[in-house]
Amino acid sequence: MKSTTKKTIVKAKRETPVPKGKLKTVETLKELIKNKKTILIASIKNLPGRQFQEIVKKLRGKAVVKVLKKNLIFRALDESENETVKRLREQINDSVVVLFSDLDSFELAAELMKNKTPAKAKAGQEAPEDIVVQEGPTDLIPGPAISELGALGIQIQIEKGKISIKASKVIVKKGEKISSRAADVMAKLDIKPFSVGFTPLCAFDNNEGKLYLDIKIDREGTLEELKRAYSKAIPFAVEIGYVCKDTIGFLIGKAGMHGKAIKKITEKQDHTQSENSDGGN
Repeated sequence: MKSTTKKTIVKAKRETPVPKGKLKTVETLKELIKNKKTILIASIKNLPGRQFQEIVKKLRGKAVVKVLKKNLIFRALDESENETVKRLREQINDSVVVLFSDLDSFELAAELMKNKTPAKAKAGQEAPEDIVVQEGPTDLIPGPAISELGALGIQIQIEKGKISIKASKVIVKKGEKISSRAADVMAKLDIKPFSVGFTPLCAFDNNEGKLYLDIKIDREGTLEELKRAYSKAIPFAVEIGYVCKDTIGFLIGKAGMHGKAIKKITEKQDHTQSENSDGGN
């Protein structure tokens, strides 16, 4: 009798229906997965609620932002019937947000990076890059700050009643933990080595069927790389005689120089032939 009752209870638990609200959420996610060009996973770790709301507001009209429990996202991905998009499961951890957009994956990622804001360092955080106190004047007045800066090996001098840094100094190397002393000095000097916002992790392009698992946006670095590539490409294009709007001016100039050189050689040959002819007479 007891055994039968136990089995009935277990069966009842297994047949507990999924709440309609959750089913509706999953259906909404499936529609977004199917119809939107880009599905992007971004980290919102350590992002204050106020800044989260500000970013969401800025993304209106550009992306649909969803913060949901992992099991709902997983269910929607599994029911999408797209084996590639299912791989996004592997990238979904705690403190992530899912964005759906008609923007290109990297265009959306760049939009997210543009909305990140500088943030002060806290003791115990890992330095994202070498943190440098730059040479030059500060707004600090002489006092306790002198010993605090000196404890980090920063050379100072007093100019016009304020502390000035004599030489730039790396106070925390990339990957090192930030000490409370270094964090205090950075706060006094208004050094903000971190940025907070939506950090793109990976994305799926529905149109191309491509999965991008390591999205990195570095506008300044990319521009510098393009400038270097351009500076190398132009001389090469001119050398091989490739004609386009960027090379035509150089090619015309090069042709003019060659024309002058040929003219000089021709004139020299004519002069030599004339002298030889006069000598023969």
